Amino acid sequence: MDYKKTNASDTTITRDFTDLEKNTGNIYKSVAITAKRSNQIQKEIKEELNKKLEEFASYTDNLEEIFENREQIEISKFYERLPKPTLIALEELLEDKIYFRDPEEDEEIK
Repeated sequence: MDYKKTNASDTTITRDFTDLEKNTGNIYKSVAITAKRSNQIQKEIKEELNKKLEEFASYTDNLEEIFENREQIEISKFYERLPKPTLIALEELLEDKIYFRDPEEDEEIK
């Protein structure tokens, strides 16, 4: 998913509990689903950032060769300005973009 084009808020906003629990029927289940999705998003963003920063990595141990790279700083600042993974996951939950299933409910159906 392209997190750069998400319409999640950059800041925390007040949410209504009824909106959060409408998909799951339980606020705690909604929070757990959001937390798991947030961890997935964070991992994907971190991997993407590390790939981009590897291009600038210096594998020498000489401290004199370490210098500030303007492109590296700009890439880091861009990722810092992205909405937090929790806000992205919460927006996905509210827009019904997260697929989830409950193993306990699957067992009851059988």
